[in-house]
Amino acid sequence: MSETAGAAAGEPSAPSLRRRLAAFVYEGVLLFGVLMISGYLFSSLTQQRHALVGRHGLQAFLFVILGIYFVWFWSHGGQTVAMKAWHIRLVDREGRAVSERRALARYVLSWLWFLPALVVLYISGLRGGAIFAVMTAGVLGYALTARLHPSRQFPHDVLCGTRLVTWRPAG
Repeated sequence: MSETAGAAAGEPSAPSLRRRLAAFVYEGVLLFGVLMISGYLFSSLTQQRHALVGRHGLQAFLFVILGIYFVWFWSHGGQTVAMKAWHIRLVDREGRAVSERRALARYVLSWLWFLPALVVLYISGLRGGAIFAVMTAGVLGYALTARLHPSRQFPHDVLCGTRLVTWRPAG
């Protein structure tokens, strides 16, 4: 559905939770390559020889790379590659394109997906396979919070004034 067709037919609907989670997983697959190349670039430029030496610098660098990726795509068309594949678009509350400032706010607030699980892991000191289980439970728990909102939006979208809508390009 195009923007004009969506406006004429009524308010665009929020994509199903299943589609949003599928796009989330697909985004992770795509970002694996982006992060591998970025990590290689960082380790080459800093002459990093051991993974634990300079890891906080690497983490900060990758945080910035992810921020650039998401802010650019969200503020230039409202869709990442995965969002295009799953016909999901990011818009503001009024259905307009998202500004770079709002996209940056959404990027920072989107880390709420992982924050509860990371806090649990930090407090409990769990290691090994428990990390995957706790992170998965945390992400799924956060995803379910969308069911609590009347228009099925995630908390970080509500906080920064954005929303995800179903969007199909004009034929």
